[in-house]
Amino acid sequence: MTKDKKNSPVLVTGATGYVAGWLVKKLLEEGFTLHAAVRDPDKTEKVAHLNEMAEKATGSIKYFKADLLDPGSYREAMEGCSLVYHTASPFTTSVKDPQKELVDPAKLGTRNVLEQANETESVTRVVVTSSCAAIYGDNSDVQKAPNGILTENVWNTTSDLSHGAYSYSKTEAEREAWKIADGQSRWKLVVINPSLVLGPALNPGAVTSESFNIIKQFGDGTLRTGAPDLGMGVVDVRDVAFAHYQAGLLPEAEGRHITSGHNTNFIEMGKILAEKFRDSYPVPTRGVPKWVLWLFGPFVNKALTRRYVSENIGYEWKADNSKSKEKLGITYRPLKETLNDTFDQLIEEKII
Repeated sequence: MTKDKKNSPVLVTGATGYVAGWLVKKLLEEGFTLHAAVRDPDKTEKVAHLNEMAEKATGSIKYFKADLLDPGSYREAMEGCSLVYHTASPFTTSVKDPQKELVDPAKLGTRNVLEQANETESVTRVVVTSSCAAIYGDNSDVQKAPNGILTENVWNTTSDLSHGAYSYSKTEAEREAWKIADGQSRWKLVVINPSLVLGPALNPGAVTSESFNIIKQFGDGTLRTGAPDLGMGVVDVRDVAFAHYQAGLLPEAEGRHITSGHNTNFIEMGKILAEKFRDSYPVPTRGVPKWVLWLFGPFVNKALTRRYVSENIGYEWKADNSKSKEKLGITYRPLKETLNDTFDQLIEEKII
């Protein structure tokens, strides 16, 4: 599919999501006809921001009811589409039943969408939103990668239901996607693997998402005594959306794409935010010793297990984003812009 081929509709699953919002905006502005698959099209408050975008753009939007766990529920939405963006998947770390709340929606949802692509003759390309979580499980894994740098050739082999369940769900879902794609030859699979996605949300409901909860800790006093030396990749949601757009429309796009603007850590992020917000919010600018987190972490936050602290704190996070820049034409936004825009929105929505 090329940029001038706009005569067939484009399907976006999970169209009300954080990344999907910016992707939908771009597609509408470029004049595409959009099939938006959502859980309940009748909940007008959930799609109000999308309707607003459509009114200002040259493209158009049509809603379809679909459920990740319901086989065949994407049939009507996919009909006539040559390009499918599968962005729908849960992102949360606080779950009671990881299999039911994370793995099933991610893996079975991917299977349902891609099996529908197998049955829909018009489909020629599917772009799946995966994650860097499908590439590594713990930061200690980064040190074991070739030259200590994550690339598209690396897969997460250390996460499971009891440790890193979210990462496990993303790994299982992406493996399922490649398995189905490799079993046919009519349509092409392209995968986007973002690191931690931050930046402003177009959907007001997304401001309570896991991404925003992480940044909220920098301003609500949670990290008042200091930030953990937790290495991570960060990418702006607007850059992730553009990566999806390019992955769908550039004929030569193929395979996985690490979509991460910056190799950073909590301490550096705190220092950047402190430049603008320190006078009004308890933004941390120093670190917390690893032994303190190991000793007291599990009592403060059940996600901070001693295994998590041992395998993640104090390790540098490094990933090679050159493929996304060279093949998808991405120029990543400055980390300061992303962090400040996220924090500003939390203030605006009175969340901190």
